[in-house]
Order: sequence, then structure tokens, then C-alpha cells
Amino acid sequence: MTRAAVLSKPGHFEMQERPTPTPGRGEVLIRVARVGICGTDIHIFNGHYATDNLPMIPGHEFTGTIEALGPDVTGLRLGDKAVVDTNVGCGTCYWCRRSEILNCPDMRQMGISMDGAFAEYIVVPARLVIPAPAHMPFEVLALTEPLACVVRAARKADVSFGQSVAVLGAGPIGHLHVQLLRTIGAAPIIVTDISPDRVALALRHGADVGVSDPADVKACVMQATEGRGADIVIESVGLPALYQQALHLIRKGGHVAAFGLTGAGEVLPVDILTTILQENSIKGSVAGSGQDMHDALNFLVHGRIDPAPFLGAEYPLKDIQTAFDTFGDRPDDLKTQIVMSD
Repeated sequence: MTRAAVLSKPGHFEMQERPTPTPGRGEVLIRVARVGICGTDIHIFNGHYATDNLPMIPGHEFTGTIEALGPDVTGLRLGDKAVVDTNVGCGTCYWCRRSEILNCPDMRQMGISMDGAFAEYIVVPARLVIPAPAHMPFEVLALTEPLACVVRAARKADVSFGQSVAVLGAGPIGHLHVQLLRTIGAAPIIVTDISPDRVALALRHGADVGVSDPADVKACVMQATEGRGADIVIESVGLPALYQQALHLIRKGGHVAAFGLTGAGEVLPVDILTTILQENSIKGSVAGSGQDMHDALNFLVHGRIDPAPFLGAEYPLKDIQTAFDTFGDRPDDLKTQIVMSD
């Protein structure tokens, strides 16, 4: 049997005992070790997203050990540490062929549209399992999926060395953006957040300029970019007001990287003529998949990302309700992980 945390309705987890799943053809059984709590999980918990999929086992930022192999699985070994690409496409449609799995009409996401990893064991497609080095700690490997989301955002925004980038929001994802941008070679990196402490943390881990007073943001960006505006502005919070601000912070010919999830139906007014005349653009990105996961793991294995700021709060599975209930009361914790096993 396996213990699982089932979100039976918004705001309420139930601990259940379920039969340990058996991997079928082309599948792998993973013994889950660590699961990070994502902002998407909080939206689901609060009833703002994917409520039609409840009851469900959430959790998609996970790592663990390969416990069993189904028939016809090759290239994977029992006992190896692994991370998992949680986006399951059909594999044959137009979008899957173009590595745009998130647009696949039949795409499912573990922990969002199907059962996820807040359980001791989970069965996943073998093609989505990525072996990890034995020396890598599980708590660091659990950062692979959120880092992959940031990798994809940088790829979609076509970030390259020497570009000026403003990151709106210095929460966990904003902080990952900052660290990755530093690795890519963007400069200057400007970070904004209403929390002076989070701005200070971002400055210690890669940002060149930081500002916490909303009234000073535009002047700060302009000063850091010789009056042009930023090449790229990444919105990593999900507030329409910040998206509106982002449009006024890019240079002529620059673009906004739309990353933070807003509420359904929220609309961004865009000055169409200005967008045309200045050749500006908006590029969306929602999650990492495929090569993004491999790249993210590679960055972690080779120390290009400092995991220390994300390794704060930990809760055992039995206390998952408390972990979610108190999530908003712990603003200094960039990341919270559920410890399943080690």
C-alpha cells in the first residue's frame, strides 16, 4: 500500500492508503523522495485553478528513485535517482512533433490534470524519466522542474548574453530567473519586488540592480539601460497591473516575457499602434518540458544555480495540510518541500 495526500476539495487534504501502483508496458514505478510546492499547487489548493479535476493527488515538482520497470523498458536502472518530465503529450500530433507538448490537445500534467506526486509511489511513462547522478541530493533534484520552466521562458524570450533584462517579482520563480539570467550572461539584470528582503536576496545571487518602491521602478530601469528601457521584461508574478507596467519598461523593439499566471479572463490592454511602430512583442511561456528538463538538471548538476535560497521549509507528508495552510505566512521561504523519503 502507498500513502497519498488527496486534495478532496479546495483547502482540504485527506490522507489515504491506496494500492501501490504497478508499472505497465513502457512505464516506471518511482518511489517519491521530495516534492516541491509550486504556486500552481497553491492556486489549486485555494480553488482558483483545475478544481474540476478534484479529488486529485497534486504535486509535480518531484524526484525519487526508480523502484520497478514495466515490460519493454530499457535504458533505466533500478535504484537510480531520477527526475520526471510531468507533461504527458500524445507524442504524435503537430504540436508534439514540434516539441510544443504543452499545446497538445491531449496533453495531461501530473498533479494538475491527473494524479501527481504527493504519494509515496507514482507510475510514470519511461520516456519521461531522466536519470540523475547518485551524488545529487534529492532536495536539489526537486528544483529541476521549476528551473525547467525558467529555462523554457528564457528560450522562448530568446535571451542572450549582454541583453538587459528586468524581472518583475523576486519570489521563488523570479529568483530562479535572476540566477539563470546571470548564467546566460544577461546584463544588467534588474529585479523589482515590494519586499526589500527579497530584492536584497536577488542582489546577492545575481541581480545587478534592485528596487522595491513601485514608484521608482521605471526610473530605475531607464537609468540602468541608458534611457532606452530593457531589452526584455519578465513578469513572474501574474498581476495584470505588472503586465501593464512591463509594456512601459521595454525599449523600442523589446519584448515582454509573459510568465506569471493571472486569473482566467483577465485582459491586458495593448496599444496596438505603438506595438507595431516600435516592433515590440509579447511572448508567453508556461512550463518546461523535453529538453528544458535536461538542461535544468544539467545546470543543477554542474553548479550553475545556487540551490541554497530554496532549501528552507520542509514538512513530512503527514503534515501537508499544515504546509499548505501556512504557506502564505512564510514569505521568507522561497520554497517549501514535502519530504516523502530519503
